[in-house]
Formats: sequence, C-alpha cells, structure tokens
Amino acid sequence: MDQIFDIFFLEAVLNGLLLGGLLALLALGLNLVFGVIDVVWICYAELIMFGMYAIWWLHAQGGLPLWLAFPAGVLFVAVLGALLHHLVIRPVLSAEPINQMLVTGGVLFFLQALATVIFGVEFRNLGVRLPGVSFGEMNVSLARMIAFGVAVAAIGATYLFLSRTYLGTAIRAISQDRGIMPLMGVNPSKIYLTTSALGGAMAGLAACLLVLQYDVHPAIGLSFGPITFMICVLGGLGNLIGGFVAAFLFAQFISVGGFFFQLEWGYVLAFAFFIVMMFWKPEGILSKRR
Repeated sequence: MDQIFDIFFLEAVLNGLLLGGLLALLALGLNLVFGVIDVVWICYAELIMFGMYAIWWLHAQGGLPLWLAFPAGVLFVAVLGALLHHLVIRPVLSAEPINQMLVTGGVLFFLQALATVIFGVEFRNLGVRLPGVSFGEMNVSLARMIAFGVAVAAIGATYLFLSRTYLGTAIRAISQDRGIMPLMGVNPSKIYLTTSALGGAMAGLAACLLVLQYDVHPAIGLSFGPITFMICVLGGLGNLIGGFVAAFLFAQFISVGGFFFQLEWGYVLAFAFFIVMMFWKPEGILSKRR
C-alpha cells in the first residue's frame, strides 16, 4: 500500500513539475512586458485565447498542417501584441497605474466579446489527442511533457537573447533606467514596441501548447489569466527568474494538493500560499529593486 502511495505521489510531483514549465512560460511574456514597459497587461490571457483560436481556425477550417499553423499563430499574436501597444498602451504610458490597468481590463472584455461574436460560445478543439506515456506504474501526459520541453527551451532562448544580443541588452538596460537610455542613442518607443511583439510571441507560443491540451472558447482566458498574474506578482513583477520559481511553487501546490485532497483544493492551497506570501513579502519572493 505504501509503495502504491509513493508511486502516485511521485506521479503528482512529476505532473506538478511539468505543469510548472507551462505556467512559467505563461508568466514569462507578461513579466517581460512589465519589466520593460512598466504596464501590466490584464488582457494577456485573452491574447493567448486569440492565438488558440487562430491555430484552430487555420488547422480545422483552413486545412493548414499543424507545423505551419503553430508558427502562424505565434506570428499572429506577436502582431496583436504590437498593435495592443501602439493603439492602447502607448497613449496611456504617462497615466496613473490604475488607469493603465482599467484600460487593459477594458481590452480584456472587448476581446472576449469579439471572440464570442466571431466564433460563438461553442467549445472548439483541434481533434488531436496525444497519448499518455507510462513510466512503470506512472502515467504522464505527453502533451505536458512537450509543453515542459518547449517552455524550458523558450525560457533559455529568452535568457540568451536578453544577455547575448544588442537588442536584448537594450531591453534590459531600459528596464533598469528609462531616463538615461535616450541619451545613449536608444529609442525607447522602438524598444517598447519590440518588447510588446516579443511578449505577444510568448503568448502565441503558450497558445500552441495549450491548444493541444484544452478546448478553446471565449472565456478560457479566465482559466489562466488570474493564476498567471498571481505568479508574476509572487515572483516580483518584472522579475523573470522570480516568475520562474513562483510558477513551479504554484504548480506543486496544485498538483500535490490535488493528490492529497481534490484538484479544487490544490488551487485553494496555492491561492492561500499566495495570500500568506503577500503578507510576508508583498514585493515578491525574488523581486528586484526598481
């Protein structure tokens, strides 16, 4: 009996690890945008939702193979992120933070309503179901394994981009001192637009991974938006490493808590952990000094 318990517990921990990779990717784009532009995209999950719809439409309706639909979906959301910045974020950059949040919150409801008008309220899926992978008596979702691998690769590629390229160095520099960068010949507007497109591309990549596991519908952003935002806050808004750590902590609370109790209780424990941490370290577990 103890051996069976240990196997299922290990399976829960492994599933939590795989879920953490996906949650880390979800938080990566939002943290990147906030770290540079200092504006929280409350509507970030809705960009992911439109990416999922774009992939579904290209594959199921347009007949495009998945290996083409996925990069097209990433490109679509990258353009959507750039448009969001140019049309919505740029005019309110100097506004109060509450006004910025209200504007992006308005975009959230606009995108939900637009998706409802265009696609209806029906649940859509690609019709692709990946099998599970067995390790002895443990069964692990292949889709989550793929998502974890892609997420880790994307996080590693983002780190190399930010640390090894001129544009990445400019992005890191402007996130640390916005005032001095124009004096050094860096155009902040172009950096903001590039970062928004990169954040959108991250949302598009997340859409590729989520559409393999979940049906898409206009309200699916509500399933991932709040937890993504809480992960970013827990790690310290704009702190990429902190968001990475917070994502894996959240995932373990959800998975292991669901093992001992029920899945719903796993989320309850994760949210309770978030509340306690906000009392203890409201700036985030690994927040950077701004």
